[in-house]
Amino acid sequence: MTDSTGASLLRLMQASHTATLEQLPGMIAGHAAVAGMHDVAIFVVDIRETVLRRLTGEGLDAGRGGQEFTVSGSLPGQAYRRVELLPEPVREGECDRPGGRRWWVAVTDGVERLGVLRADTDTDDEPVRRALRDLASMTALLLLSKRSYSDSYARLVRTEPMNVAAEMQWNLTPPPAYAGQQVTVGAVMEPAYQVGGDAFDYAVAGSTLHLGVFDAMGHDTTAGITANVAVSACRNARRQGASLSETSRRVEETLLGQFGTSRYVTGVLADLDMESGRLTWINRGHHLPLLIRGHRWTTELVCPPAGPMGADLGLSVIMATEQLEPGDRLLLYTDGVVEARDRHGTEFGQERFVDFIRRHHSGRHTLHETLRRLMAAIMEHHDGKLDDDATVLLTEWRGGHQQELTP
Repeated sequence: MTDSTGASLLRLMQASHTATLEQLPGMIAGHAAVAGMHDVAIFVVDIRETVLRRLTGEGLDAGRGGQEFTVSGSLPGQAYRRVELLPEPVREGECDRPGGRRWWVAVTDGVERLGVLRADTDTDDEPVRRALRDLASMTALLLLSKRSYSDSYARLVRTEPMNVAAEMQWNLTPPPAYAGQQVTVGAVMEPAYQVGGDAFDYAVAGSTLHLGVFDAMGHDTTAGITANVAVSACRNARRQGASLSETSRRVEETLLGQFGTSRYVTGVLADLDMESGRLTWINRGHHLPLLIRGHRWTTELVCPPAGPMGADLGLSVIMATEQLEPGDRLLLYTDGVVEARDRHGTEFGQERFVDFIRRHHSGRHTLHETLRRLMAAIMEHHDGKLDDDATVLLTEWRGGHQQELTP
């Protein structure tokens, strides 16, 4: 199966260049059949990671008539959560090949989970499993190549209407997951469909990982515009070689030029040397970063605040440094994470926040599954509706253990 799979995947890639998202299910199934994989179906995850919806290629959302599975409580969801290849017995009537197996495999690009793929095969051996993983990898690349300009994809991965501010923020931010050069990065934002002034950013340049979390004043569309301006100004300065301090000053100048002092943004900007583990950061009136080291201790990284960007307070911008150890996890977050209150007025709190990360990201779950569960816990704590935006940007430095980046 291996040789035919490789040739089929190559032809699939070549045929996909001018294909639309709606054409992918048929194309992928057709090329997979040549390699002995049958009844192939693609399921994509919604932006809140609660359901898996079949991509059928039909209807306004390219999912008309398709099945839907929950991420929690289903076998497809288990394959998604664990990033594993899982078999199930093929029930009578589902497959006319005696002894065949039905498989569910996570569709991922690096560590970004896009959904799952279903396929039936005649045999159960290592070449078959390898072919399934290869097909899932190619499916991920094809989905990524189409989603940026597909309204159908955007509709399929939404379970409720989205406000204008959230529309801006989700188009502004980088993908919610990244792995490479000894680091893994994951991010989540809630309320996913009503987010206002929160934003996160990260980028790689050479051996440097740039990180940033932003919280704009307010919770309306103007807050979203303010956050967009701040992130764009940050990227513009950074890409011209500006230091962290100079970058934050340029963000402030841009905000003052657009809004005067009526709008401001708090934030933390950081650079991580991915080779040495040396972290540098500045604090612009924001919650301090948290460092989790193994299961032994957690500390708040100290850096004198320079005041929010756009407030024009004229305070000195001071850069702080920290030497990370392999396995260290850095948490940048906004106040909505720790200040979410239950019906009795009890905050979720920093202690519960850190304890959740420690307990769940201890080898049992990937970094990104931990964040999915964290946001579900925060939403549950707040009865499903947050009063403020909640954003987490979690970075883990592996320090020479590159092979551990992906499951």
